[in-house]
Amino acid sequence: MSTTQAPAPVVRRRSGLPSWAVQGLVSLSAIVLALLVGAILIIVGDDEVKTAVGYFGAAPLDTISAALSAVGEAYKALALGAIGGITPISESLTQATPLICGGLAVSLAFRTGLFNIGAQGQLIMGAVLAGYVGFAWHLPPVLHLIVAIVAGLIGGAIWGGVVGLLKARTGAHEVIVTIMLNYVAIYLLQWLLTTKAFQRPGRADPISPVVDANAQYPQFGDTRLHLGFLLALVAAVFVWWLLNKSTVGFELRAVGANADASRTAGMSVGRAYVIAMVVAGALAGLAGTQQVLGTDLPLTDGVAASVGFDAITVALLGRGTPLGTVLAGLLFGALNAGGLQMQLITQTPLTLTTVLQATIVLFVAAPALVRSVFRFLPKDRGSGAILAKGWNG
Repeated sequence: MSTTQAPAPVVRRRSGLPSWAVQGLVSLSAIVLALLVGAILIIVGDDEVKTAVGYFGAAPLDTISAALSAVGEAYKALALGAIGGITPISESLTQATPLICGGLAVSLAFRTGLFNIGAQGQLIMGAVLAGYVGFAWHLPPVLHLIVAIVAGLIGGAIWGGVVGLLKARTGAHEVIVTIMLNYVAIYLLQWLLTTKAFQRPGRADPISPVVDANAQYPQFGDTRLHLGFLLALVAAVFVWWLLNKSTVGFELRAVGANADASRTAGMSVGRAYVIAMVVAGALAGLAGTQQVLGTDLPLTDGVAASVGFDAITVALLGRGTPLGTVLAGLLFGALNAGGLQMQLITQTPLTLTTVLQATIVLFVAAPALVRSVFRFLPKDRGSGAILAKGWNG
């Protein structure tokens, strides 16, 4: 008789942490790795470190000291520029405001299985309508601001709704459609700024009149921070309620999880796509109002800057959740604000903050890579679900 025993079953222990906590740990670890990559770039580009490397064999500690000093001074300046007082904090919040709304626009589409690359165009169209109402109409205080904001929401909603409608009726891929509509919005804005309706009288360059004071977001004190930041937080609460507490939100999440199963269950997948893109467009349009009615009072062809594209990275870092998107927007806003101070004090190129943002998203999108470095991180099967659903929707 054989005495060979069957191998004991392998017991897989779970981390015991909820999915959001696991994803949060991965995101924090990604930020740490990105800062390490940034530190390497700072060291490589620092003149004092290069000088010390020349006599490394005679005094190796000088090279180490110079490297640590370069990294410490750069990141200290970055922190001071982001959170080193009332003014830096207010500037970080100002920078974060449109990123939060744009990130919510991308996140909501993610949760419905759509990859909304068109936040830039939706933001521009929101800014166009809000800006026009702001400088061309003359209404009483409060009412003027409300009407201008509503106009911005409508502009973004229409631009996003076109994408949802084409997706629902023709099956057109939202990535292609949104990218093309971005170009349409950009060149449409450039053309409008050459027309009498939008171009400032007496000017030959593409710039509109300044938005009336009645249509501007009220500012807090002597800072650039304005009421739009509070609206961004309200928008995040609204998206959370929509996705988690409403029947429409349940349908959106169901379609995002499995469109075929949702269709079999009697849900209208096309309707979900249209609703998701209309709301997403409105959120991006709100970001446009925060630009033209809050920080960039005349309408120019650079009103959107790169906010719409940065919003994609914010949504990815935020894992497609409202709270995560707000936190990611605050982080990126702090990096944008602190980068200016870092460049001023240490002459570290401002582009380093862009590298940090891109590297953070790279690590977030590759959780297996992060876990290979931080082996204590628990696994979560849903880590890459947002990306997968977005592309395959």
